[in-house]
Amino acid sequence: MAKPIVLIAEELSPATLEALGPDFEVRNVDGTDRKTLLEALATANAILIRSATQVDAEAIAAAPNLKVIARAGVGLDNVDIKAATSAGVMVVNAPTSNVISAAELAIAHIFSLARFIPDANASLKAGKWQRSKFTGVELYEKTIGIVGLGRIGSLVAERLKGFGTTLIGYDPYVTASRAEQMGVELVTLPELMKRSDFITIHIPKTAETTGMISTEQFAMAKDSLRIVNASRGGIIDEAALYEALKSKQIAGAGLDVFVNEPPTDSPLLTLENIVVTPHLGASTDEAQEKAGISVARSVRLALAGDLVPDAVNVAGGVIDASVKPGIALMENMGQLLFGISGGNVTSIDVEVRGEIAVHDVSVLKLAGLKGFYQNAVTEQVSYVNAPLLAQARGVEVKLSVDSLSEEYRNVTTIKATLADGSSASVSGTVIGPKLHQKIVNINGYDVELAMAEHFVMMVYTDRPGIVAVYGKAFAENNINIAGMQIARNSKGGKALSVITVDSQVSPKVLEEVRVAIDAEALKAIDLKLE
Repeated sequence: MAKPIVLIAEELSPATLEALGPDFEVRNVDGTDRKTLLEALATANAILIRSATQVDAEAIAAAPNLKVIARAGVGLDNVDIKAATSAGVMVVNAPTSNVISAAELAIAHIFSLARFIPDANASLKAGKWQRSKFTGVELYEKTIGIVGLGRIGSLVAERLKGFGTTLIGYDPYVTASRAEQMGVELVTLPELMKRSDFITIHIPKTAETTGMISTEQFAMAKDSLRIVNASRGGIIDEAALYEALKSKQIAGAGLDVFVNEPPTDSPLLTLENIVVTPHLGASTDEAQEKAGISVARSVRLALAGDLVPDAVNVAGGVIDASVKPGIALMENMGQLLFGISGGNVTSIDVEVRGEIAVHDVSVLKLAGLKGFYQNAVTEQVSYVNAPLLAQARGVEVKLSVDSLSEEYRNVTTIKATLADGSSASVSGTVIGPKLHQKIVNINGYDVELAMAEHFVMMVYTDRPGIVAVYGKAFAENNINIAGMQIARNSKGGKALSVITVDSQVSPKVLEEVRVAIDAEALKAIDLKLE
């Protein structure tokens, strides 16, 4: 029997090939040579890449036997995940391979800023001896603010404790008890900005976090503040940072990431009080080797038909056909629950009811967690690290099953208990031969909603005229309403309105509507549909 064909499209470590083992026919191809790549893909069962090879819809269409695309690293910008999913091709990466390297780079930036190491090095090599010019500061007894206390942020905290620092942190998705276990005092972002001598950022880039640290935040800071971003470009407003550094409003900054990479024309590069590196977070021998070994193991599992924990688009493994349609539904419901709850939760419960309850449905719990944490952390969320992300945040996770479902053949629910004791929940089902995803309950209100990219959810006192108010506001701001569901707990009681819109709604418009209808709650929730 012929061995499965595995393409190696970029240079990988010898350990990667060892991890693959002897069960495959390994072929090497230059992933940047498009014609050669497409020809080689015609017979390939798997392909291992780094960042240079573009595996887009055309490449996937040229590979009828392809089962798995493996990226030896974290980012997946060069893989068309949607096209791969449509073709039934698994996409895997190495989400935890660079966490130590990224944490250590952030600390290296902190030390570089504290002791002027890059400038002093350049000065001495230029033949100058300027000891007084490079008088730095100690980390001892300084207050260091950590924005984001996930895998990387917690590693940074663990390492900085040894320097006699006071650690404070901002992370709306971590409980105070979990932060206390890390030795970090949980504070608001304004308090962190005011108190910190150093700040280091470890959060994902989302609509909410883009430009999160800008002119207003720098105005709160000490003039001795040194800030580091080795996370994602754009979390710090680069124009505001330039002004803060140029005017000496803050003392210094260290950047490994930028809005545009390479940042060729960035005025930040003209400043003396900034240390920059070219996105080196994962650039260590150890991280590259870990990544290669990790994806090689995933390829072995995928081609053997086993469950692949690091798959980012499909779970793989032996999953009953009746359970599989619920995987994408649960990922989307997890995202929706995150948007509804705000993410600061103490427990998550997944409930599966109906005919599929007789099968192994544990993958649905993993899918719900994967969706929930998708926008909460910097690392790529997978079926293996989603439970670890919950555990790291002190979140208890449970799965319950029941073969009885009164209204639908199958219905799944994901429920979160929030830190303040309140709860939020989403229930959904898959219906019809085309397996349409439907939301059937939100926070106890019965609804019937098709899954969509953009929702606006509001809770208000039931009374006439409300629809006209927000309909007018959306129309004036060129926001098209594609669908609407209104549910209430009693006549004149609380009403839930869930609106499907064709585009994102700005915070300004949301606030206008909230005030106009005196809403108890009103938020926009944007999903990346699976």
